[in-house]
Amino acid sequence: MYEKEGMDRASRFVLLAVACYVLYRFNYIPHKKYTNADFDISPYSSTVDRDADGTDDQTDFLRNVRRYVATHPKYKSQYYANGYPDDGYGVCTDVVAFGLRGAGYDLKALVSEHIRKNPNLYDESVGDANIDFRRVKNLKVYLDNTAKALTPDIASIGEWQGGDIVVFKNHIGVVSDHRNRKGIPFVIHHANPYQLFYEEDILEQRDDIVGHYRIS
Repeated sequence: MYEKEGMDRASRFVLLAVACYVLYRFNYIPHKKYTNADFDISPYSSTVDRDADGTDDQTDFLRNVRRYVATHPKYKSQYYANGYPDDGYGVCTDVVAFGLRGAGYDLKALVSEHIRKNPNLYDESVGDANIDFRRVKNLKVYLDNTAKALTPDIASIGEWQGGDIVVFKNHIGVVSDHRNRKGIPFVIHHANPYQLFYEEDILEQRDDIVGHYRIS
């Protein structure tokens, strides 16, 4: 009897440990955050201030990304006649779009203009300015041709800075200025309706990074 009770306790402990690991692994339990200073990494600042508000673009972009996710947008993919969602909903690309808009960049207009001048770079599905800038595949092309491309190697932690943009195969996010215990940065993103936190420690879990950029 006592042996059986001991086995039951051990089984419950194992199940609890597994549950905690899964919850931690998928960011349902917050991860400890570190900063550049913990790894002797100098923060990057842009030499450009697009909206002349006294804050450089890199810092301004990241700050406005945080302001956007602080509104707790709910995840839903749908079309908007004016392009930018105005009802509290959004998708991954909106994190980038609203962050840039707050720093003085109208991503809708920028992508539309780039498509108009370089139609050969995009596939035949483009042509609607209200949705083109909200598609990851289009932003990948746009960033490839207008932004500074950086290393996709997450082990090169000094090359990853808050306010960079990371593109995955079917997803996009903004690099945070917070890092995990290895110095690998968190990502601010909006992936699905079940996501608890907008800033997550996900880079080590992904094997589909297709681009790392800095607005230039």
